[in-house]
Amino acid sequence: MLKSLYIDPEKCTGCLQCEMACSLENTGIFNPSQSRIKVFSFEDAGRKVPYTCTQCDEAWCMQACPVDAIKLDKHTGAKVVEEETCVGCKVCTISCPFGTINYVAETGKVQKCDLCGGDPACAAACPTEAITFVDANWTGLERMRTWAARANEASL
Repeated sequence: MLKSLYIDPEKCTGCLQCEMACSLENTGIFNPSQSRIKVFSFEDAGRKVPYTCTQCDEAWCMQACPVDAIKLDKHTGAKVVEEETCVGCKVCTISCPFGTINYVAETGKVQKCDLCGGDPACAAACPTEAITFVDANWTGLERMRTWAARANEASL
């Protein structure tokens, strides 16, 4: 069963624990600027929203890579950048419509979420469960429940 990250922005407090956990997991240091998940702040709306690679089925990043440096991890379903193959051309960053692949100047390579090999540090670190790792087929369940509750209230 493939799993994916489910993000519920209504639960996010902006604590940045996800960014800290991600940077520690992937670089060995606490440095949110090196995180593969970012928490965006929408000041006018008073909202914080975590955002990372959605592991698209079409995976334009993977299709666009001229050296085949992005591979499908069959165990997790993540599209993973193979650093030893990546030449840092940034074509994948251009092809990603969501802007979740980042070029790292220090390495001359790109990085993106790889789901931490099936145990995402961001989800484990989130104190409010704004980020959870769930069955990929059920990521829209809470949205459907919310919609159903609103539809039910409207009919009353």
